[in-house]
This record gives sequence, C-alpha cells and structure tokens, in this order.
Amino acid sequence: MRLKSCTPFSGIAQAATAAKALDSKTKELIALGIAIAVRCDDCIGFHVKAALEKGASKEEVTEALGMAIYMGAGPSVMYASQRPASAHRCKSLSLLWRPSANSQT
Repeated sequence: MRLKSCTPFSGIAQAATAAKALDSKTKELIALGIAIAVRCDDCIGFHVKAALEKGASKEEVTEALGMAIYMGAGPSVMYASQRPASAHRCKSLSLLWRPSANSQT
C-alpha cells in the first residue's frame, strides 16, 4: 500500500540517489552512516541491502559502519569535553565540576 504522503518523498529520494558527482554506491554508504547516526533500524537494513546491490563489498560496508561509530563517538567526546567550561550556565552542572578541596585545579 502506497501512502499519498510518501509521494513527495519519493521524488526527493529519486533526485538524491541519482548518480551524479557521487556514484550510487557511495551515496548508499553515506545513507547507511546517516541511518546509523539517527538510529533508524529499518533504514539501516534498507541501506545495507541497497549498498550491496549497488556493488559495495562487505569490507566497504564494514568501513562505513566504522565511520558511523567514529562519528557517533567523536562528537560525544567533543561535546563532553566542553561541559566543564560551560558548567557555569547551569547551577546543577556547576555542582558537578566545582573544584574540590583535594583538586589540583
């Protein structure tokens, strides 16, 4: 059953996935990384299958998965490293990073 509300999305999908400067296999690997980032289980399955159908090897899919994991972890590390510097914005957070009597800072 095709939903009427999906019709505009279908046009967006066709335009976005058409091979231009990036080939369709590369686009599917990018889509896979994004699917992982947004935690869409159905999307992950769809884009793994599509990437393989477009000629991606198991190794290429595995590397794309690795990049998605890296980009999930990296921004988390960067975000967390900024929390002590901005803790003054939130009283409850500043309690966490208040220097203790034993602190060297």
